[in-house]
Amino acid sequence: MGVMKRVQLVFKAKANKALDKMEDPRETLDYSYQRQLELLTKVRRGVADVATSRKRVELQMNQLQQSSDKLDVQARKALGMGREDLAREALTRKSSAASQLNDLQAQYAQLQAEEEKLTVASQRLQAKVDAFRTRKETIKATYTAAEAQTRINEAFSGISEEMGDVGMAIQRAEDKTAQMQARAGAIDELMASGALDDLGGKRDDIQSELDAISAGSDVESELRRLRGEIEASAPKQLEGGANGDGQHGDSQHGDSQQSQAQSAQAQSGPYAPPAPSVQSAGIPVSDLPVANDQPQDGG
Repeated sequence: MGVMKRVQLVFKAKANKALDKMEDPRETLDYSYQRQLELLTKVRRGVADVATSRKRVELQMNQLQQSSDKLDVQARKALGMGREDLAREALTRKSSAASQLNDLQAQYAQLQAEEEKLTVASQRLQAKVDAFRTRKETIKATYTAAEAQTRINEAFSGISEEMGDVGMAIQRAEDKTAQMQARAGAIDELMASGALDDLGGKRDDIQSELDAISAGSDVESELRRLRGEIEASAPKQLEGGANGDGQHGDSQHGDSQQSQAQSAQAQSGPYAPPAPSVQSAGIPVSDLPVANDQPQDGG
């Protein structure tokens, strides 16, 4: 039993909340005004019905009054002719008509009082309906203005449902744009590195190897050019040192040149050029020591 009561209570609470959410005060006010108009119409119809009944009673009263007056005339005429019996019958009917007339007069007074009450009530109700209509329109206008102001404020603050959906759409568009930009940048890097050059077919290993060798040859050519420039500037340095050091200095300079050439050859790898000759070093042949295979006299 307790469970059923709780279920009913929860159901009523949910239904009340749903109805409160669906209810529009303007529609409620219009409906209330419509009901008041219907009630006012019923009151006016009641006043008309009472007035109709009063008028009918009034007509009956007039008829009875006319009948009573006629019976009185007949009674007088019968007595004048010596017909007492007819006079008595006429007076009896007159008495009955008078009794009915008294009842109708009471009903007429009651209906007249009821009509007056209903008329006053109808007038009061009409005034209340008019006041309610004025207040209804004022409340509706105020509610509409408040609703519009609320929607404007929600739109400015971004908390309305529509603006929230728009904000979410913009956020999703920005996220997708950033993702596409990142993807485009990654593809550009892969294309620059050559990783995506041969996605449509099998990668040519031979061509890749030849490209690598060509790049190495370019480096070695540049290296030889730099060595040639260094070797071309070497004779000037040798001539400046030969005047002061003599043959011993020339020998040391030659050894230094030879060691530099060997060092360059070791660094250059398999593509290093041969060591520079004596002529390329810019040393005069007459300055070099002459190897004499024959023994000197008096040695």
